[in-house]
Amino acid sequence: MTARFHNPVDTRFGCGSLQELVALTEHQKVALVTFPEARGLGLVDRIQNLLGERLVYLVEDVQPNPDVAQLRRTYERFWREAGDCQVVIAVGGGSAIDTAKALIVGTETGSFDELLSLLATGKPFVPARSKALIAAPTTAGTGSEVTPWATIWDSASQKKYSLHLDSTWPKVAIVDPELMLTVPAGVTVSTGLDALSHALESIWNVNANPISDNFAISAIEDILECLPKLHRDLTDKELRSRMALAALKAGMAFSNTKTALAHSISYEMTLRHGLPHGIACSFTLPLVLGLAWGRDEARDRTLQRVFGNDLAKAQAQLREFLHSLQVKTEFNDYGVTAKEAEEMIELAMQGARGKNFIGSRAA
Repeated sequence: MTARFHNPVDTRFGCGSLQELVALTEHQKVALVTFPEARGLGLVDRIQNLLGERLVYLVEDVQPNPDVAQLRRTYERFWREAGDCQVVIAVGGGSAIDTAKALIVGTETGSFDELLSLLATGKPFVPARSKALIAAPTTAGTGSEVTPWATIWDSASQKKYSLHLDSTWPKVAIVDPELMLTVPAGVTVSTGLDALSHALESIWNVNANPISDNFAISAIEDILECLPKLHRDLTDKELRSRMALAALKAGMAFSNTKTALAHSISYEMTLRHGLPHGIACSFTLPLVLGLAWGRDEARDRTLQRVFGNDLAKAQAQLREFLHSLQVKTEFNDYGVTAKEAEEMIELAMQGARGKNFIGSRAA
């Protein structure tokens, strides 16, 4: 078979690589998008010292799962007050990077509702104006630094919008494991499991190819080995670096395949039950592995390179791994009845991400 792999993001990896912001933003006006705790961790001052007067605007109140209620105000203020900056730097987890991706897509009027109307069509569009994005993740898991996708939530209406344009690919990704040293245990686990889900989802995927598979397999092997060790010793810089690289590889894998059924299920679990994204998209991995197994010989061979030839043992391995990280793996553990779970899976199969799942072709 022939395969095509495309990722346009200029990626910088390694401890201390945040320093490269200086050269990357020379002679440009910059806006910083980050999370509320960043100032207390010294990150805002550190970036201010690196950039000096070129840092002209700051958004530091990003909340988990960016919601339209807050984004509307942030977006419209950004385009009123920082419309002349050339670069937006996102420093944080997936929510900070997703927020930045929404901010860089400018509408004709600067109205956020105009952006929502364009997203609601589900069709690609060329924004009236846009900014360059530099993404520096502070967690090992999001992959958003090397993908064009962002999720915008509307909790009041119980729905979500998916943002994906040519302009939402970050121009540069800076993956500096030193930014991840202070991440607490719960977030370390949740984001690490998000990365595991990205890698597995790229394998049981109708868009998979041998190049994405190699990124995915390497990521899965590293995460299965490293994440429990890191959970026990959060200060281990080598483990932080290995997890950062594993998450980057998982991001590279699904940057070309998109996600699949586990993520499609996760959106409902987050909207209906408030489950954090990393847990919502990983607790079903043993179940989805069972639904994927036997659907496609080539996909089976790839999965078996990681888990061996016995499905029951493979599912048990995944369950034991998740349980070792205090993650429960059954719908009823999260207050979801068997009937609701069945309906949720069926609905997820029909979603855009669910249709990427190899099992959806026979559903």
